[in-house]
Amino acid sequence: QVQVVESGGGNVQPGGSLRLSCTASGITFNIYTMNWYRQAPGGQRELVAFITSGGNTNYIDPVKGRFTISRDNAKNTVNLQMNSLTPEDTAVYYCNAYNRRPVGEYDYWGQGTQVTVSS
Repeated sequence: QVQVVESGGGNVQPGGSLRLSCTASGITFNIYTMNWYRQAPGGQRELVAFITSGGNTNYIDPVKGRFTISRDNAKNTVNLQMNSLTPEDTAVYYCNAYNRRPVGEYDYWGQGTQVTVSS
């Protein structure tokens, strides 16, 4: 059974930092691209950052230079370090494990963790 579990959300003041973690079990973690999405109140879910199986990373423009995604294949974990947070970062953050093979796509989601940036 595949499980994807996020942790590390919470309340933080503007300018503060949070570190989100996600652990995925039941999959061959090191072949999956790991993604962090977020969904703000009333908004659509958007991809924030991803890290490929080879360690390549990419970020959406609003978080470049502030967020860092990393993975530890030995621990089946992906992290999102978030610095210089602003109220616009307030959202539910979701971890996603994705892999596409000739036989099909494999797409697993966590339950989400709330991040609230407010003074």
